[in-house]
Order: sequence, then C-alpha cells, then structure tokens
Amino acid sequence: MVIIDIQTKLRVALGTMKDQASIGKAMMYNHQQHDGFSNIEIAILRATSHGNNTIDDKYMHEILFHVSNSKGSIPFLAERISRRLCKTKDNLVALKTLVLIHRLLRGGNRTFEQELCKAHVSGHLQITIIRYCCVTKNFYDPLVCFLHKYGSYLEERMSWLINQGGKLEPIMSKGLEFRRYGEKSFDMAFRILPKCQILIDKVLEFSPCDILRSNHHHHHHSHAHVAMSNVLRESFQVYMTFSEGIEALVNMFFDLESSAKTLACEILKKGSIQTQKLHDLYQTCKKLVENKNLEYPFVQIISMNHIMALDKFSCQQNQVQASNVSISSLFNSSKEIELEVTSKERKKDEEKVDLNFSTSTLFSWTLETKISKVWVVFEDEVPNESSKV
Repeated sequence: MVIIDIQTKLRVALGTMKDQASIGKAMMYNHQQHDGFSNIEIAILRATSHGNNTIDDKYMHEILFHVSNSKGSIPFLAERISRRLCKTKDNLVALKTLVLIHRLLRGGNRTFEQELCKAHVSGHLQITIIRYCCVTKNFYDPLVCFLHKYGSYLEERMSWLINQGGKLEPIMSKGLEFRRYGEKSFDMAFRILPKCQILIDKVLEFSPCDILRSNHHHHHHSHAHVAMSNVLRESFQVYMTFSEGIEALVNMFFDLESSAKTLACEILKKGSIQTQKLHDLYQTCKKLVENKNLEYPFVQIISMNHIMALDKFSCQQNQVQASNVSISSLFNSSKEIELEVTSKERKKDEEKVDLNFSTSTLFSWTLETKISKVWVVFEDEVPNESSKV
C-alpha cells in the first residue's frame, strides 16, 4: 500500500511538471499570436491535469467562453482534445479527457453542440483509444477496459443531440417521405428505434465490475463512477425513446407489408434481448455504482414468445389472409391484445388461430420514479467524495 502511494505521488509530481511545461509553451505561443486559441489549449490542459481532482467547472466555462469569442476555434478545440487523448500515457488523464468531451457535449449551447459533432464527423475530434492496448503492462487492466468502453460509447453518442426540450435525440439525415404511414410513427419505429438500439448496445458493454476492480486507485475509481453515472443517466432517456419506438412499431405491425413485418420482428427480437440485459445491468448498477441520485426506470422484458408468434404470422403472410383483427389499447395493462386470424391453406379446410397477448407481458414502461427532465446537469463529483477528490 505504501509503494502504491509513493508511485501515485511520483506520477502526479511528474505529470504536474509536464502540465506546467505544456501550459508555459502555450502561453508563449499566445503572447506571439494573440489569436486567443492558446487560452483554449491552456484550459484543456488544466481541466485534464494529472492531479487527482475532478474537472473544475471554471475550466469548462473558460473553454466555452474562449470558443465563443474566437471564430473558427471549434476545430482547434477538437484537435487539441484529440491530441491530449492520443499523447497521454496516463490512464487518469485519458479518463478526464473523455469526461471533458462528454461534459462539453452536455454543457454547451445547441450551436456549440452541433459544431462539436461536426468536428467529430470531419475527423478533427477523434475519440477512439487505440494505443492503450500497449501502454499498460496488463492488457486486462479494468480501468483500460472501462476507457475503451467509455470511448466507444462517446463515439456513438456524438451522433445524438439534446433538443430544446432537454431530450436526447439522434441526429437523423433526411430520408424519403413515406406517404402510406404517418411519417412520425414510421420514423420512430424504423429509424429512431434502431438508433436507440445501437446506443443501448454500447451501454450494455459496460461492466460496473471494471470500476469496482479499479478500486486500488481511488482517484481512478471516483472518476469512473462519475463517468458511469452520466452514461446511465443518458441511457434512461434513450430507454424511454426506445419504449416509444416499440409502441409505434407494434401499433403499425398489421398494416405493414410482408417484408416490413419481417424487419419489425427482427427489431423486436433484438429489443427482447436488450430489455433482459438492460434490466440486469440496472440491477447490478444499483448495487455497485455509488450514486443514490440515479432514478432508474423499471425495465419490463419484452416477451420473446409473443414476438415469435408475430414472426410466424409474418412468415405465413403469403398463405394467410388476415381478417377480423382487433387490437385493444397496447399500453393499458388491464386489457389484452386479442388477435383472431382466419387462414385458408391449399390442402386444409379453414382453421382459426387465436393469439392472446397480455400487454403487461409484451411490454411495459411503468417507472419506479420520475425521471428528471434536466439533461444539461452533469454529475461532477461522487456523493460524499467531494472532500477527498
């Protein structure tokens, strides 16, 4: 334990010297150029210092202030953050840099947020952590695993924006207009829902055990908790959009063409697996993630049996003529979805198929607690840890 403390102090001391040298160099450049860009670099270096402290709000505000007063500075900001992430050999600095990117995404105004996303698309902002495979002596270092997962999550998160209502939504390219279905419902079911599923997959890659196993570096442990808390917060919002997408998809299912029904079934099957895994992840996080302020949604698992019944119906579409289809309110748990399908086969007499779908079994998104609508608030410090970090 004493050896670890000495190593930590030495790491911080050497890192601080590096930071001071980099800041001094940036100050000299600023004195010569007078373009204000160096102030952005200095704020980045101070925000992601080798010290064990959390990112101070003032540095993020400095970055936003200098960017807003320096035209064309966002590509410079993106490049300097990428450089910091690429060059550092310190896990804590890498983690703090990823947290800074996440905070800037959530803390800036809408224009800044859009421009930062564009900087990522153009290649100015690079988040993928490649060199960490060879930096650490132990490839299976839990913190390195967490860094890779967090970086992968942020890569996908760059294609999402916070709208004016404070709701996280995916950036959607303009597609063809679908006249047959309500455009909003179709977009929700076949464009937005799959985007939700991609981001949920990134969330499901996280293992709270990675944070727990990195506990011998307490400062790493604290920062990882902060990052994980904010990933979870955003996943709650994405899960709600996912739920809306499932509703839209099931409501239009029997109006879809055969090929679209097949696609819908694939989306629902994936949704069934994801809800099971998301439910389990949330249960684990409740025990291991040290944040009592997280308001977890209640995830009810989509029934695979009912999806398989829909899939069977979809596959037999060419031989089955649907008649007398009655769907009661999907999300009224006191009712059941009743479906009567009469089918006529070539070599068989007319036979009747009855499927009873319980809505509470198929899908439900009743919440355990209300989810806050304030999405720009970022978890700065781990509860009860403010005095230590």
